[in-house]
Amino acid sequence: MTFDSLLMALQDYDVMLPLLCSLAAGASIGIERELNRKPAGIRTHALLCFAAALMTLLGLRLNEWYANFPAGMNMVTDMARMPHAILTGVGFLGAGVIFREGASVRGLTTAASLWLTAALGIVFGTGMIELGVIGTFCAVLVLVLLRISQRFAPPAPFARLKLEVTPEAHMDAARLKEILAGQGLGCGPIGYRLDGASGMRRYEAMITKRKPVSFPQGLVDLLGQTEGVREVSLTPALLDRHR
Repeated sequence: MTFDSLLMALQDYDVMLPLLCSLAAGASIGIERELNRKPAGIRTHALLCFAAALMTLLGLRLNEWYANFPAGMNMVTDMARMPHAILTGVGFLGAGVIFREGASVRGLTTAASLWLTAALGIVFGTGMIELGVIGTFCAVLVLVLLRISQRFAPPAPFARLKLEVTPEAHMDAARLKEILAGQGLGCGPIGYRLDGASGMRRYEAMITKRKPVSFPQGLVDLLGQTEGVREVSLTPALLDRHR
């Protein structure tokens, strides 16, 4: 390698444009993740997209590799192996940002953005710049606009409540909703079942709250102390908090 050869490589439009576009695309997606304080941010996404584009370009230029083969030996190449290897490797990287926190699973969106970033790097590496730009725009649109729209979505349930009361208890669906509201909680449709033999009534509902809260242990204590309540069960619902 000489300075002149390096200068010529930097002036190679077919090489530099895909690499620069991959850096810009990875950084664009990484900015959204960084602003929301996710485990993988600008540097991770930019480097991943750049590396995918670099390896794709390397695979496409096999004819420029220098290698000495025995006489009469033929080399068979399959370019489809390179994207497959890249995306498989990114799967392990994505697994590192997924973790469980209590009743929630975090990091799924970040893992998906890493996988998409690698795919965009492959697209840029193959020289399909327009397709890569469209893909980057759509990815940023999904991450930004759909995050905003989630604020207006109905609150997701985070716990399942089961309540068993005696026949004499002054407890019904309206009273249960009133108690939940007093704790700053809501619920979906309340299921009801009556044991004909004993007269025991059983209520079941999914508890919801728009803002993140800790597990409402106080609700169990409150319902347990209510007259006529025989049994209270509150089970965390496994949520996908990947935002």
